[in-house]
Amino acid sequence: MAGKLYFGDNLHVLRQNIKSESIDLIYLDPPFNSNANYNILFKSPTGQKSQAQIEAFDDTWHWGIVAEEAYDDIMHSGSRVTSLIRALRNSLGDNDMMAYITMMAVRLIELHRVLKAHGSLYLHCDPTASHYLKIVLDGIFSPYGFRTEISWKRSSAHNDAKQGRKQYGNIRDVIFYYTKHPSAWT
Repeated sequence: MAGKLYFGDNLHVLRQNIKSESIDLIYLDPPFNSNANYNILFKSPTGQKSQAQIEAFDDTWHWGIVAEEAYDDIMHSGSRVTSLIRALRNSLGDNDMMAYITMMAVRLIELHRVLKAHGSLYLHCDPTASHYLKIVLDGIFSPYGFRTEISWKRSSAHNDAKQGRKQYGNIRDVIFYYTKHPSAWT
């Protein structure tokens, strides 16, 4: 598997190309549910800024057919997290946050599957949904797989207040560190 680059939906790549318990370490920096569109900007042949750009991804989630299919996948996965996801849906309803949680949960189940017994997972997220992602990770890995929460303070960055946020600005991201086996790295 070393030296391969897969292009496409990571859920399909995980299911079709990655064997169970074959990965030592996973660092995941998924979309943050920021409700923003991210573009790739190009430069002109002379190196000057260009108006040319393409959409890299749309970080906006909505409850619809794709979210419903992901939810059904979770309900049929046999994972310990199914009752949690069902309870969250009963509580939150079919909305944008639940679509994001569902999209993440179905992938986290697959990432748990491909992680070796003593492997580690680092999930980089922001405070918008980190509290939900933490309980999803606890449901998949068990609370005993939780090692620590790393607080990544942005040093040069774009805090949300400078970008027009009406509340206090976020100047940190969260990285959850989990191990598949509770005794790993203790």
